[in-house]
Amino acid sequence: MLVDSHCHLDFPDLAKNLPQVLNLMQQNDVGCAVCIGVTLEDFPRVLALAEAYPHLFATVGLHPETTDVHEPTLAELVGLAQHPKVIAIGETGLDYYWHKDAPEWQRDRFRTHIRAAIEVGKPLVVHNRDATADTLRLMAEEGAGQVGGILHCFTETWDVAETALDLGFHLSLSGIVTFKNALIVKEVARRVPLNRLLVETDAPYLAPVPYRGKLNQPGYVRYVAEEIARLRGISYEELAAATTENFFRLFPQVKSRLPQ
Repeated sequence: MLVDSHCHLDFPDLAKNLPQVLNLMQQNDVGCAVCIGVTLEDFPRVLALAEAYPHLFATVGLHPETTDVHEPTLAELVGLAQHPKVIAIGETGLDYYWHKDAPEWQRDRFRTHIRAAIEVGKPLVVHNRDATADTLRLMAEEGAGQVGGILHCFTETWDVAETALDLGFHLSLSGIVTFKNALIVKEVARRVPLNRLLVETDAPYLAPVPYRGKLNQPGYVRYVAEEIARLRGISYEELAAATTENFFRLFPQVKSRLPQ
């Protein structure tokens, strides 16, 4: 069994074909997927998916690059995260790609999410783009290691990976690891301790080879796992078992809720 630790099944291109998307998950032995919250306005859609399907789970948070939406308070995040199918706080973090001035409001927002995660005792799902130093600094300053979590769609160097691991976080690799020129990500895939590794799609984005450039979906996480297994020189079955066990260890409430 595999787990897609990060996808967006509420996004229109996937939501309109949900039966087919879920069927491909089943065909490829993807037994669980996490639907990631990116705004509070859209959170009801995410939660509805998690409530409707026993093998889908949700997170609550506000994506770091998002503007002109409701800014959640600490109390709001904590309250929404009490739902039993909400397993993490996020997607949070920092994204300076679209905000070249490295805005302080992003850092304040990230701190609020970290504090909410600590208060509710649930892990974080962290997004980082062009903001590595500040992301790691705020994680350390706010004590994010108390709850740990995931650096999702990890694309940084091994040095950054080591720092994140030292902070108590897991690394989740996406379809980027299948791209021919993604040498930095392939190095991390080889070197990250097997017990700290997760896999994801970030669907509908970043479809792996052989579907690169097409609509991604959770069933394609199998190609991510197969490539990482090849890079590490282990069997697909060993890689799948390890990453799934890692997920259950990070989110212990999930396993008991899955269909047997």
